[in-house]
Amino acid sequence: MKKTAILIGATGLTGNELLNQLVIDNDFDRITLFSRKALPLHHSKLTQHTIDFNNLKEYETLIKGDVVFCCLGTTIKSAGSKEAFKKVDFTYPYEFAKMAKHNGVPTFCLQSSTGADENSSNFYLKTKGETERAIELLKFQQFGAFRPSMLLGKREEFRLGEMIGKIIMESLAFLFIGKLKRYKAIHVKQVAKAMMNYTKLSTSGNRIIENESML
Repeated sequence: MKKTAILIGATGLTGNELLNQLVIDNDFDRITLFSRKALPLHHSKLTQHTIDFNNLKEYETLIKGDVVFCCLGTTIKSAGSKEAFKKVDFTYPYEFAKMAKHNGVPTFCLQSSTGADENSSNFYLKTKGETERAIELLKFQQFGAFRPSMLLGKREEFRLGEMIGKIIMESLAFLFIGKLKRYKAIHVKQVAKAMMNYTKLSTSGNRIIENESML
């Protein structure tokens, strides 16, 4: 049976790659995209909704399908403040998840981060952990929280610090073995593929998918 995928965060690095993979995957015959700006992509599978995430309630009836892929995310620097960051990384995903659950969507896949922990003293990792936990409590039939380490791939937005970090991580990749594999840089193609593969498993309940599993 063909599935309908719902995707938020398609303008980001992982979300854009996931969209590309969904378009060519035979298990999905419909893709419903929610974003702040329309993407220059036209395909028979694709329906785009340009929305205001601050007024999600207006679009609740449109959030219907078989699986939500949530790749929303920013940085504190890009957002401008901790409050703005938390709105993008916690509030929007959680509110969207509540509406999806209300509409009977059985599966939710969340892009999180290595080290996510609601009890962390690090604000970024604490927020990621809080988001995981809040969506877990909604009790989707199937919920996967994916925790990649540093993402490899070409961004439209240039980030000098991230670029330097990628060069270092790639040059030292041979050191990330055993328990350290959790922190090895990972390409967005692998993250997107892992998220899609998870929806094809006959599993139920909540699951954390760490970086080494995706690698």
